[in-house]
Amino acid sequence: MAEPINGRRVANQITARLSLRKPQRESLDILVELLDQLPLGKEPDMQHWLQVIRSHYSSMQAFERAFPSLCFALATGVGKTRLMGAMVAWLFITGRSRHFLILAPNLTIYEKLKKDFRFGEPKYVFTGIPEMAGTPPVIITGDDYEDGRGVRLDYAVPKPLTMQGDMLNVEGALHINIFNIAKINARDNKKGATKSATAKVRRLQEYLGESYFDYLAGLPDLVVLMDEAHRYYADAGAKAIDDLKPVLGLELTATPKTTGVKPRPFSNVVYHYPLSKALQDGYVKIPAVGTRRDFNSDQYSPDVLESIKLEDGIHHHEFVKVELENYARNYGVKTIKPFMLVVAQDTAHASSIRGLIQSKKFFGGRYRDRVIEVHSNLSGSESDESTERLLAVEHDENTEIVIHVNKLKEGWDVTNLYTIVPLRASASEILTEQTLGRGLRLPYGKRTGVVAVDRLCIVAHDRFQEIVDRANLDDSLIHEKVYIGGESEADVPQKKPQLLPSSPITARISDESSASPAAEIQGRYQVQVKNAEEARVVAITLEALHEEARKLGTSLELQSRETQQRLVKRVQRVLENQLPVQPQLSGLQDIELQTAGELQALVLKVTEKIVALTIDVPRIAVLPTREVNYHFEDFDLVGLEKVRFEPVAKEILLHHLESNQSATILWDRQEATEARFEDYLVRHLFARDEVDYDQYAGLLYKLAAQMITHLKGYLSNTDAVENVLLYWQKQLSDFIWAQMQAHVRTTPTDYRGKVTQGFDVLKPAAYTLPAGDSPRYFRTPITEKRLVRQMVFEGFQRCCYPYQKFDSVDGEWRLAQILEDDPQVIRWMKPAPGQFRIEYQNGQNYEPDFIVETQDDYLMIEPKRADQIDLVDTQNKARAAERWCGYANEHAKINGGKCWVYLLVPDDQVRLGNSLTWLRNSFTY
Repeated sequence: MAEPINGRRVANQITARLSLRKPQRESLDILVELLDQLPLGKEPDMQHWLQVIRSHYSSMQAFERAFPSLCFALATGVGKTRLMGAMVAWLFITGRSRHFLILAPNLTIYEKLKKDFRFGEPKYVFTGIPEMAGTPPVIITGDDYEDGRGVRLDYAVPKPLTMQGDMLNVEGALHINIFNIAKINARDNKKGATKSATAKVRRLQEYLGESYFDYLAGLPDLVVLMDEAHRYYADAGAKAIDDLKPVLGLELTATPKTTGVKPRPFSNVVYHYPLSKALQDGYVKIPAVGTRRDFNSDQYSPDVLESIKLEDGIHHHEFVKVELENYARNYGVKTIKPFMLVVAQDTAHASSIRGLIQSKKFFGGRYRDRVIEVHSNLSGSESDESTERLLAVEHDENTEIVIHVNKLKEGWDVTNLYTIVPLRASASEILTEQTLGRGLRLPYGKRTGVVAVDRLCIVAHDRFQEIVDRANLDDSLIHEKVYIGGESEADVPQKKPQLLPSSPITARISDESSASPAAEIQGRYQVQVKNAEEARVVAITLEALHEEARKLGTSLELQSRETQQRLVKRVQRVLENQLPVQPQLSGLQDIELQTAGELQALVLKVTEKIVALTIDVPRIAVLPTREVNYHFEDFDLVGLEKVRFEPVAKEILLHHLESNQSATILWDRQEATEARFEDYLVRHLFARDEVDYDQYAGLLYKLAAQMITHLKGYLSNTDAVENVLLYWQKQLSDFIWAQMQAHVRTTPTDYRGKVTQGFDVLKPAAYTLPAGDSPRYFRTPITEKRLVRQMVFEGFQRCCYPYQKFDSVDGEWRLAQILEDDPQVIRWMKPAPGQFRIEYQNGQNYEPDFIVETQDDYLMIEPKRADQIDLVDTQNKARAAERWCGYANEHAKINGGKCWVYLLVPDDQVRLGNSLTWLRNSFTY
């Protein structure tokens, strides 16, 4: 095997290509650090390994196995499978191993791992790593190892290599074995064959001359990865893994303790990233406990209480369903279909719950065919169907409720679980990571900032107070509360909210009976058509207008002869390629436009409507002019009194130095000493990619000198100081680095604005509305200001959208009335999500509240609470908006157009008596 290449550089490349999260990156860094000092081999010095690892990670007490094995404990939902992929890639690329065995604890995880490690699958773990693209890994599984895959030459070579005739890389192909742990011990005696006491994988294979198990055990570089490692501590499984004699074990789990009556913590944990940290860092959903306000569970029998909890679970489920669709519409992302998990006490209980949900008295039987029951007592076709639907629940439109007994097994990784209803469970059972962990994965990979999209609700009326009381404990996983019910203050309404689309233009088939003042107002946003075929033309034309707008400078150009001709041709092509609308009644003929002139007239009518409602917002990309936008500020070390490292014996120090491949010094050579004590620490700090030596040499030596002064203060002589520096240099430099990271400051980055050709036609928006409510006339007085965010308003004459929502009464709602009444205003809007791209800090996007076109200029207006005007975040957004307006004005000077102005207005100055001109003159930023 080739000499290992620069492991740190390879790890950095893998981190970037796989976009590893912080805990994944830190875990990979630990592996790199340790294997830089500890070479892999079949007969390792276990005491030496243990001593080296414990010098870095005090949590390491013993290997637990007959070979070096390291445990990385990462919370559910953080990404253990991707970390496995990163570790395999690093070990392979650096030449340390090309043979891997990945163990799964059950069939669910086994099937998942086969997909995740197979080239071409959607969640392929090596995507982006070129070394894995040209020569994909050979995958050997518990289902096909008897075929000789990975052993015989014709199976070992991936197809692309065989076809190219490239036989040079056969010896170096990456082999990944994936086995269910049960396969290692399973006998699998075929019907009619002689019974054997030997596990099938341990039986002689003719093509090998030995068993496949012995073949694996004989490999000089076998690395075993154990997914859900806590499942491999049973006697049989542990012994089988020991018999494989791997050079290294990598254990991954969210619960680093053994199972059984008397569980104990693992002794080989080198990294622990608990769920509480994942919650803090935003890698998982935010769990919240839900109940009804003023609810007393003691007043209800157990059966009635269960019915209430199930019904309220459905209320939350239906609420989230609408919120997810609303989010998908507004942000142009895939719609997530949520489901609800009911945790039953036993199989009989699960069956009775299923019977209740399928009955008419549970929401009229609406969920009869949308519920599945999954537990070990099911058999035959019913079990197969339930398991299949369980594994497909992320994509299966029919499954909305899953009933399971106690805890679901590991490996059921779904992102669309939003409601958990634990029945007959104690608070401690509810709060376990096994219960919560199934629903914490984020559907979009990161938090969105929308509460309902980022939250997991556990409906626990009878345990609400206990869980809330525990929220103050440091290790508590739940700190949020959700109130479910019909009252106006509830977070989740009892009735499913409505989804109200708000598109600038829609088609409406003529209906003379609907003539009224309200209909006339709504008519501004509608194109009157005669039939369904014309409505289809309107929809096609709107799509075409969006495309054309990207090529033009202003919306008025959409009405030019050339543009109209292109639009008509595009619409005609689409009409010819699409099937016409099917008649709703038998006997009717397909409806078609009578003449080309009618088509042209309809396309022009739609265009005129769009132009009348469009504010020409230029497409501006604001880019930083330089890549580095941070620096380390000058500071002094604090907390040095906590550093009390003592010198170590000469023999221990010699052992330490010899085992560290990055050090080339020996204790009794002159090269052991640096020219300056500070260099022991500075060299470690300089090795970090984030540190520019030329720029920060002064700061590095200053901080190192402060550490040396501290060491001299409590150690007896300079020999003792140097001893501590030699042995503890990494820990000391890490102490300095941690404080340097706390003093990173973002510098004001220079930006340049690039105005790309085209503008955006208004994007469709969507709003949620409480069940039974209707949009209200925007001038109707609001008596309860706190409810304004639940309301949807209509009746506008100058707004670009037929419906709007407002976040406040004093600021936004009153400003909308001023804009409707001011004669200077031509049109205004509250931009839809994603309409503006204004970067204001570390890549964050700012979206202004109002855009207004007047006779003379364009106004970007932010009404803000008076006590929040001077906040740093508010001011950062304002400066970014002002910068954007500056680029827009440069574009306007060259191409002709109105000036852009940014207004930051205190909400107590938004009064119906104040004109827009006065606001502009008083609050231009």
